[in-house]
Amino acid sequence: MRDAVADDTLKMESSTWLWRDFLTLCKPRVVVVMLVCSMVGMALATPSLPPAAAVTFGLTGIGLAASGAAAFNHILDRRLDAMMIRTQERPLVTRRLPTSLALLWASLLSVLGIGLLWWQVNALTAWLTLASLIGYALIYTAFLKRATPQNIVIGGVAGAAPPLLGWTAVTGQLGPEPLLLMLIVFAWTPPHFWALAIHKRDEYANAGVPMLPVTHGDAFTRLQVWLYGWLTVAVTLLPFAIGMSGLLYLVGIVLLNIRFMIWNWRVWRGHDPQAPINAFWYSIRYILYVFGVLLLDHYAAIWLW
Repeated sequence: MRDAVADDTLKMESSTWLWRDFLTLCKPRVVVVMLVCSMVGMALATPSLPPAAAVTFGLTGIGLAASGAAAFNHILDRRLDAMMIRTQERPLVTRRLPTSLALLWASLLSVLGIGLLWWQVNALTAWLTLASLIGYALIYTAFLKRATPQNIVIGGVAGAAPPLLGWTAVTGQLGPEPLLLMLIVFAWTPPHFWALAIHKRDEYANAGVPMLPVTHGDAFTRLQVWLYGWLTVAVTLLPFAIGMSGLLYLVGIVLLNIRFMIWNWRVWRGHDPQAPINAFWYSIRYILYVFGVLLLDHYAAIWLW
């Protein structure tokens, strides 16, 4: 009797761990950030609240496709992950999940996501999401990441797509405003990721990944974080400059950019060994705050009107 109970308990624990591993393949925290950016794109695309159907099916489809891309990233990076401390416990590295099952999971999520967008949203969003998936999962992960220290800059186009996808999910068309939202994420990506790369330089070097700190050294990378930080500041001022947002956004973005550049200055100076990883974590909050202020300004203008 005790053996039967023990077997049932073991099966339940195994099942729980299996689903946790499937969820880990999806990189849920990254996907949540992407969905927030997509939702902001949806909200900014219309002077009122976006249609419930577009939001529901759009976010679901984008989330599924993004999860599929993340799972493909796990598959393609499994050998590199085994050589890096922060990724050594991933499901495919520890072989808790077979690669074939992960491939099936990634394919299923991707097909469901793109299919849902095509069926319930619009063809443009489906095509753009597919292009983003291919750009991240194949072009960046399989080629650029291993080929050039500019991998983050070139591959950043795919990662910058969420607000654009949110906009097209509601409107079904492109325009300068969603491209500007995409440009904000694109400009933010290098200082965000290179700060982490400085902190994890030795791990990338051991894994043979040509990240900028490995190929050009810490000092050069710190300078690039500083310079791309200023590029991000300039780009985030454009929504006000073109009349896309108002005074509330301008005040908010100036305050956010001051804090953002203080962290980038600390990275550039190189006196604090913890500055890069602290700047990395702040930059995640920063991009969410930027879109939050855009959203607040958008709806404040509607309410005041």
